[in-house]
Amino acid sequence: PCRPNPDDLLRAIAAEERAGTSGKRRGRLKVFFGYAAGVGKTYAMLEAAHVAQDHKRDVVVGYIEPHTRPDTLARLEGLEVLPPREMCYKGMPLREFDVDAALERKPDLILVDELAHTNASGSRHAKRYLDVEELLHAGIDVYTTVNVQHLESLNDVVGGITGIRVAETLPDWVFDEADDVELIDLPVDELLARLSAGKVYLPEQAARASQHFFRKGNLIALRELALRRTADRVDDE
Repeated sequence: PCRPNPDDLLRAIAAEERAGTSGKRRGRLKVFFGYAAGVGKTYAMLEAAHVAQDHKRDVVVGYIEPHTRPDTLARLEGLEVLPPREMCYKGMPLREFDVDAALERKPDLILVDELAHTNASGSRHAKRYLDVEELLHAGIDVYTTVNVQHLESLNDVVGGITGIRVAETLPDWVFDEADDVELIDLPVDELLARLSAGKVYLPEQAARASQHFFRKGNLIALRELALRRTADRVDDE
């Protein structure tokens, strides 16, 4: 017999929890959505976390990608941060989100950056969105970040636009069934100015990016995709 698709099973469980038929309160998922690195998704997520904390919510930062962006790092101040899980893969040290520590701490709200991330070999789940599903199942609210190029259904379109195949993807149902999606938008010229000022990547990375993924035509097309995908979600609602 055919084995059930794990995504289909997760989707069914999530729908049951949302409907309240499982008897458990499911956590709420909020996605900070953008068209490229550097538009301000993580910064906006941290700002929202401070607001939630000011409203007396128990907030924890579960995992933030170790950005070299001082403005973003500064917004971590005043927030409780869970230590990452230290791992070794092929002799290389790796840092991953510690889902067990998050479940043990069980805050009201947890921040988990980069939802489409592929976890290191040896992790409990292959993908970070599965870690997040476990948190939601435990009744914990989650803030997370996603770029448009990571949505599975747009992978071919993005590859056609940019000439670059994005390896890390996210099933569209995770995005479509999120409780809230906030589009973090930034004019393309402003993003390119941030890139050249070293506010997105280190200088060597920035020079490479501007010749490939971060070409102006690519960014304009990706921004339009993100705007359209957000509008489609609103239409569905």
